[in-house]
Amino acid sequence: MKNYFLLCAIALGSCVGDGSRNDEDIKRIDEDTIRTVASRPQQNKSYCFIRTEGTDQQDTTNVTFTINGDKVEGEMNWIPKEKDSRKGILLGTISDNEITAMWNYMQEGTRDSMRVAFKLVSNQLTQKPLTINATTGIQETDEAADYTVIYISENCKD
Repeated sequence: MKNYFLLCAIALGSCVGDGSRNDEDIKRIDEDTIRTVASRPQQNKSYCFIRTEGTDQQDTTNVTFTINGDKVEGEMNWIPKEKDSRKGILLGTISDNEITAMWNYMQEGTRDSMRVAFKLVSNQLTQKPLTINATTGIQETDEAADYTVIYISENCKD
């Protein structure tokens, strides 16, 4: 009987361990979760961004949208100083802070659309640049490019 009790005590003692590995794993998981949640955009909040460009910063692009779940809805207006503007609606989705949307706009009295790609991290918006398709001559998002077009956050006007 003593041997049986001793065997049980040894088996139980071998299962205890110091617990430091589990504590480290839990801490790492908690830190990863906090980092992920902190970088995730807020829901049901209006986001407003502006970009100016040109020699005198005379050309303006405004992007405003709201995130609801994985859906993104808003407006995008490109307003160059002495050219025809493009004003329209953005409809898309967000996944891992990357927004893929269709921009349905009006330019020179004609309706058109273009796929656009944005990245929203820590209230900063960046966009993949547009390029001219050599075959079609149509402007489109440069899918091979990184998010290099930078927008500045601004207060939304309700």
